[in-house]
Amino acid sequence: MNHSRIWNEVKTWCLLAAGTALYAFGLQYFIIPNMLMEGGVTGVAVLLNYALDLPVWLTSLVINLPLFALGWRQLGKNAMVYTLAGTLMLSLFLWIAERLVDNGWMAPFRTDQDFILVVLYAGVTLGIGLGLVFRAGGTTGGVDIIARILHRLRGWSMGQIILTLDVLILGLSLLFIPKEKVLYTLVSVFIASKIIDYIQEGAYAAKAFTILCQEPEKLAKHITNELDRGVTLMPAVGAYSGDNKMVVYCVVSRFEIGKLKSLVRQHDRRAFIVISEVHDVLGEGFREE
Repeated sequence: MNHSRIWNEVKTWCLLAAGTALYAFGLQYFIIPNMLMEGGVTGVAVLLNYALDLPVWLTSLVINLPLFALGWRQLGKNAMVYTLAGTLMLSLFLWIAERLVDNGWMAPFRTDQDFILVVLYAGVTLGIGLGLVFRAGGTTGGVDIIARILHRLRGWSMGQIILTLDVLILGLSLLFIPKEKVLYTLVSVFIASKIIDYIQEGAYAAKAFTILCQEPEKLAKHITNELDRGVTLMPAVGAYSGDNKMVVYCVVSRFEIGKLKSLVRQHDRRAFIVISEVHDVLGEGFREE
């Protein structure tokens, strides 16, 4: 195993540990003290905590382990290694956070009025935690495993399966907590989903320019010289005119969008420009994996 691979493995395990620790902190510090909910198997564990006073870390582990065994058989060892790691780490950090609260070493954020503040910070904390776990290629188990298995066996959409199960869990929670708390939970889940997307993709978001113009080779040289960005020239044929053309393709950071627009307009005021959102750009000038 070379040094690069070892370093990547170290980063992966550090991300898993940091993500599960932050997620466990968000549950014990924001969600549980204020009788809010969460989706997935963790949400079931939280609900059983409210109903029967069962420890979340233990319930989560007990529910996840049979699901993990099923996933190991259906999905294979390689797909489940980081899922098992995420599941075990989450239970460990939930247990640690619970001990910190019980021993008075961590005072949870409990409020009877400002729930907007609670759901905002809960959503951000849980979202960052799960985003780091997903970035590392792991999950916290639960409905993710069920969704993968049903997707493989039945071809159902993973997103729809997860959404359906989360709706069922939140629906069951109405039997134990007020409907206002469930509505606040939906706000927290929405915020967390946006944070997860940002961590997985948005932090490295960029813009792709597709440009049709006069003298594309000359424009490509200008972009290379002025912005120090790589440019690709792609052959194309106009559907109406039948003329052969060259399309200029270039990816730039968000901070260079205005400069590239200006550069294209200076070169050809009638240039046709399509600007597309791209995510997780790897390579020279952006992020190296």
